[in-house]
Amino acid sequence: MNSLDAKNQQYDAAIESIQATIAKLQKCSERERAELQNDFQQLHAMYDKATRGRVEIVFFGEISTGKSALINALIGQQVAAVDVQGGWTKEVWGTTWEGAGHRIPGLDQSEIILVDTPGINEVGGTDRAELAETTARRADLILFVIDSDINDVEYSSLLELAAVNKPIIIVFNKRDLYTAAELDALIDRIRERLAGLIPPEHLVLTSAHPRRIEHVVEDEQGQVRSEWIRPEPDVNDLKLLILQVLEKEGLGLIALNAALYAADKSDRISTVRVQMRKRQADNLIWGMAATKATVVALAPGIFDILGGVSIDVLLIVTLSKLYGLDFSMYQARNLARGIAKAAGIFALGELTSWGASALKTLTFSIATPLTLIPQGAAAGFSSYIIGRAAQHYFEHGGSWGRESAKEVVTQILRDTDKDSVIHHLKDEIKRKLPWNRHAAK
Repeated sequence: MNSLDAKNQQYDAAIESIQATIAKLQKCSERERAELQNDFQQLHAMYDKATRGRVEIVFFGEISTGKSALINALIGQQVAAVDVQGGWTKEVWGTTWEGAGHRIPGLDQSEIILVDTPGINEVGGTDRAELAETTARRADLILFVIDSDINDVEYSSLLELAAVNKPIIIVFNKRDLYTAAELDALIDRIRERLAGLIPPEHLVLTSAHPRRIEHVVEDEQGQVRSEWIRPEPDVNDLKLLILQVLEKEGLGLIALNAALYAADKSDRISTVRVQMRKRQADNLIWGMAATKATVVALAPGIFDILGGVSIDVLLIVTLSKLYGLDFSMYQARNLARGIAKAAGIFALGELTSWGASALKTLTFSIATPLTLIPQGAAAGFSSYIIGRAAQHYFEHGGSWGRESAKEVVTQILRDTDKDSVIHHLKDEIKRKLPWNRHAAK
């Protein structure tokens, strides 16, 4: 397989990953889709971007480093205002690089978009920082613009951008402000500090908006006057490097970006689903544990155990539906049995229930008032642990993750305040006792 075929396969796989993530979102509940509405729109925008082959090159940097001037110089016309005081860019914006002369092979509608962002050191930049991160995750190529030695703010921002896993080019702008010796010393220091973070060949020097130079002009009458003339922008090395990267890796960058974006959104969808379903699961587990505690406490001999087992199975079936799975009663019964075995519940809480059940049976339920509270609380506690373990199981897509069932249950038992749970279940039993018309006697 040649290099182009491999990149085409990667591109096709990336498109499929976006489609799969959109499908995953569509399977969410109505409440979850409402929470993820922006993500849904962003995924569709990324799908449109990837299928059209639109390359987004995003400019980052501090105020007044010349990001807007670089965009103007690359495009060859004034599309952005250049304010010497800096800080004019209040939001992310982009423009098409019509004169780039590059198209992604096989994608006739492909285009290059140059995207400017607010300065990373602007006051009150929390919202802008979030906007910049969103933009970086959409970017195919990042240009980080500096105009002097890298300071701590810039270095921290570079570390954050590097974590997004996109290729980064360092653009040292305003080279015309330095002598050759000063430039050599600066570039050496910058390369030393960025070693291992940015490839040395990804540092390029530009002068996007050169300072005016005084020229002495003599007219036909021999009169001498001075004129201040701004030289043409010097961005050819940058343009060449960008086009080299796109020529070599353009399709691969689009594929990588789309796949990373889809993976990130998939994680976001999973997190939101888990968080929202966790609240519902918590209420369900407590409710079922309290119900089991009451049923086991009040039911006559042997029917208490059967009723308790049925409630555990129903709890697992209901939890499975909550997490988008569909367990049968048979599957739920096996899972409940496996969790109980891993927890040693039969040797602890369930023995209490079985013993109390036997006592009620032998005494024809005369012993019920004696066994009611301890048996019910023990049964409810076992149901609570089974529910928590099943919740972990379903949160991990129907598996125990990297741990075994016993390890998971052991951790749940370790993190559970047994006294608090038992106390809560005892209170529930007492609260529901009036349901039994014979309880007062």
